Amino acid sequence: MSAALHSLDWAVIGLYLLGILAMAAVLARGQHSREDYFVGGRGVGAWPVALSIMATQCSTNSILGAPAFVAFAAGGGLIWLQYELAVPLAMIFIMLAMMPRLRQLKLVSVYGYLETRFDRKTRLVLSGLFMLVRAFATAVTVYSVALVVDLITGFGFVTSVLILGAFTALYDVLGGIRGVIYSDVLQLGILTVVLLLLLVSLATDAGGFTEMFSEFAPERRRGLNFSEWGIGGGSAFGFWPMLFGGFFLYVSYYGCDQSQVQRTLSTASTDESNRALMLNGLLRFPLVALYCLVGVGIGVYSASHPEFLSTLMGQGEPGQINLAVPAYMLQALPSGLVGLGLVALFAAAMSSLDSVINALSASTMEDFIRPLRRRPWSDTFELWVCRGVTVFWGASTVALSFYVGDIAPTVLEAINKIGSLANGPVLAVFLLGFFSSRVSGSAAIAGLVTGMGTNALCWLTMPSLSWLWWNPLGCAATVALMITALGGTSAQGPGVIAGSARGEEVDADSNPALWRRWSLGLAAWFTLLLVTLSLT
Repeated sequence: MSAALHSLDWAVIGLYLLGILAMAAVLARGQHSREDYFVGGRGVGAWPVALSIMATQCSTNSILGAPAFVAFAAGGGLIWLQYELAVPLAMIFIMLAMMPRLRQLKLVSVYGYLETRFDRKTRLVLSGLFMLVRAFATAVTVYSVALVVDLITGFGFVTSVLILGAFTALYDVLGGIRGVIYSDVLQLGILTVVLLLLLVSLATDAGGFTEMFSEFAPERRRGLNFSEWGIGGGSAFGFWPMLFGGFFLYVSYYGCDQSQVQRTLSTASTDESNRALMLNGLLRFPLVALYCLVGVGIGVYSASHPEFLSTLMGQGEPGQINLAVPAYMLQALPSGLVGLGLVALFAAAMSSLDSVINALSASTMEDFIRPLRRRPWSDTFELWVCRGVTVFWGASTVALSFYVGDIAPTVLEAINKIGSLANGPVLAVFLLGFFSSRVSGSAAIAGLVTGMGTNALCWLTMPSLSWLWWNPLGCAATVALMITALGGTSAQGPGVIAGSARGEEVDADSNPALWRRWSLGLAAWFTLLLVTLSLT
């Protein structure tokens, strides 16, 4: 599907890449310590953080996969939007129950809380688990996106990997977390503009937005599916598994995963962190709805242009159906805008990769390297070590992407399942750390293993159970084991950390009443979304 690009398209791509590098180089001048590098000196605003978190979620796999699911997948359609209903509810829980407790410790790595509350081995186990899962998933992402770039441009796989992976690592090394956040904001803006252009083009081809929506298959317009519980062979994408499973998944991801929490720890206060979470809870649904509506347009366009779908299928390779969006983009957009569209695909990939590489570096530095120092390091030397670790992780994920080819198609399909093996158990460890003063580090690790083992057993023996249920099930199994194995108060319990088990507020200038008002707003937003989807 490679196409000859106009010189104007190449100019747009080149300017974008040079602009991102220049921005990272400028931001590097303000870095004087590891806290500047990993948490932006705790001075990043709530809006950039919220938009950066959204950009990370809007990966190339989402941009390609979600419209294809809406347009073509068996049992697909707008029911994908059910997945987003859990986001505002998860934000409420994190804002009220988790973020105030994490902010008080001035963390760089979220797993530092576990050493303060439990012990060092608990910190290292969960940090190591994060690194293992995220590094592998990132390599698979580099691999899959490079295949897409190769198919569209004809660069070749190796060149595509190096352009995507090496370039992302380069501006990550230079810009640190501020480079990650502000480049994500830029990338999200470009991506939104391109998606809007595609939606307008698709609606115009169909005779208008109303006509486009009415021509979409009625069974695919349904936004809610209350009949499916994801149990006993039902659809994994029913309302109930998406709501309950999605809630535990998102609380764990946004509240316990370094790649997400690191950015909310980069703001100036708990109020600003919670403001970023609130904005994410409000704005994420419209973004996802935008690329799902592009999927509606692609489905209608394919029905009226049969040659388009046959071109996508090529020689019967089913995976090419995910190239519907870039195929239409190459066909419908004029020169210059095609280059902008390719930039949007790069942006979606980079916004996911940059945050993970930086988070892997922060966890490695904070959880493993700094504790091994025999004497304090100067800020300048420590900053260079941080950059060196970022180079290591960038090179590792790029190199690993060359070795996942034989298993990547399977992993791409199962990557959410792999994450769901650990999401619930990890969340349980943090929650019992917050709310129990008696659970020990050994019980926490035993509970983690039990929860993940329970989920793995479900995967192997209960294929009819939706993987979304693993998130609450794994959390419950971990909690049950940890409570059963109470071994007395750990050496460093919640009494050492003000508020970690009792909920006292931390920032002298924080405003819990404001958080409660934001939570009510998110609850109202959830209700509005639920009613809106029920009318589709």
